[in-house]
Amino acid sequence: MLAALPNAFSYRLAHAHGLSDRLLRRLVADGGLERLGHGLYRRTDAPPADIDRIEVALRAPEGTLCLTSALSHHDLTDTIPAAIDVALPRSRRPPRVSAPIRWHRFNEDTFYIGRTTIEVDAGLSLGVYSAERCIIDAFRLRHLEGEETPVEALRRWLQRPGETPANLLAMARLFPKAEPALLHTLRILS
Repeated sequence: MLAALPNAFSYRLAHAHGLSDRLLRRLVADGGLERLGHGLYRRTDAPPADIDRIEVALRAPEGTLCLTSALSHHDLTDTIPAAIDVALPRSRRPPRVSAPIRWHRFNEDTFYIGRTTIEVDAGLSLGVYSAERCIIDAFRLRHLEGEETPVEALRRWLQRPGETPANLLAMARLFPKAEPALLHTLRILS
């Protein structure tokens, strides 16, 4: 029964695969499973992974790395965030997690623009915004991120081979609050 489960799984999925409460407790006590949090488990023989990201992926399937966390993922900032920035659609309530998470609520009309996924564990993925979307969000939410973060991210992005401002500006048109500041900064950096 345990072999049919992924490396990390929820209590509900374990029960759906026929694992009883007693068997789960015994597997944890014997060291075959690690308890990640309330109702979350992971095999102890699984390869190392980021437990905080696994918890977010299990508790908030629509969760998407954003802002400084996503900029760091794309190597567009040297800042190491103290908490993981995760976006959810505005209509969703953030779940309770033990990981240090800064929840952000984004408009549902634009939530999926530039969203892709990364694998955080075997068979388990977490959303992450593209580099372009991260830059736009940093400009759009510079009151949270600071004035230097979006400028540095844009500077690094422009130095990458093959990146063109036209692609960035096409996406920025969908975010009217970010477009003017982004255009102004592009003129200065060009």
